[in-house]
Amino acid sequence: MSSSQSTWDASVQERAAAAGTKIRAVEEEIGRYIVGHGKLVEEVVVCLLCRGHALLEGVPGLGKTFLIKTFGQVLDLTTTRIQFTPDLMPADIIGTNVLVRDERGEQIIQFQKGPIFSQVLLADEINRATPKTQSALLEAMQEQSVTVAGRTYALTPPFIVLATQNPIEMEGTYPLPEAQLDRFFFKLKVEYPNQSDLLAIVERTTTGTLPVLQQQLAAPETSELQDLIRAVPVSRAVMDYAVRLVYATHPDREESTDEVKRFVRYGSSPRGAQSLILAAKVYALLDGRYAVSFDDIRLAALPSLRHRLILSFQGEAEGIDPDQIVDRVVQTTPEATR
Repeated sequence: MSSSQSTWDASVQERAAAAGTKIRAVEEEIGRYIVGHGKLVEEVVVCLLCRGHALLEGVPGLGKTFLIKTFGQVLDLTTTRIQFTPDLMPADIIGTNVLVRDERGEQIIQFQKGPIFSQVLLADEINRATPKTQSALLEAMQEQSVTVAGRTYALTPPFIVLATQNPIEMEGTYPLPEAQLDRFFFKLKVEYPNQSDLLAIVERTTTGTLPVLQQQLAAPETSELQDLIRAVPVSRAVMDYAVRLVYATHPDREESTDEVKRFVRYGSSPRGAQSLILAAKVYALLDGRYAVSFDDIRLAALPSLRHRLILSFQGEAEGIDPDQIVDRVVQTTPEATR
């Protein structure tokens, strides 16, 4: 190895160590407001650093919306909120062309931007809107742009969609289309707080003494961290393990488990493997390492794969939880092939 290469590696590793410190500072600052959701906060931050989007699922009242608004404040990113309802139309999200008068009094057609033109988009109760309206987010989530009347408008980076949804069994909800689900980097489950956390929430929110949040990262710093994540090395063995995990979710594969063959109709898309690798890079930095381990991949498995499994009719009829299937796949997939 040349001296220049060695210097470059040392420089990158120093940046990686500093990045881990910055990321932890963001999580701790959010934790001053948010009680009992430390893992959830970490997973949302992981999504942002991987240029991904997160779907948060939980019953009403668990603080999903509050978490996302706090997230935008700590990161100094512009945040907008869209309340999804059955009568919401795509133009209400992306914007539309309107007829206006210019400075000379002549009528012209001008594009009026919708609330999607922000950096943190809170899509609140996304599954209360119709699938047609939900699909208005697809281009923005994938391409970081919006096309209206043949013209494409770029969104300001970093851009992240943080969507909340109620369990689909609740009244007035529509299941998200599979193509939309697949574009979410993580699907996160918001659990009910335990008794001590609930007590802390009540104390914090009923005394009028909420702390003042401090901004920890500016938008350019966030973009730099996103670039750094891509530079974290992954060995061929770890990458192969991630790929085999994804293949094991497909029922037509010889190595898939009995549960997958019985209860899964379609396994994870290639985006699942991409999510595993990118998220594992962030987890490595957070653990003070500049290389991805097998444990990092396993840590990313549930949020990366749970929403990318399409259950068979038998799986839906028996109420199978995709988390159980993913856990079983992780348990039975060896780290190395023979």
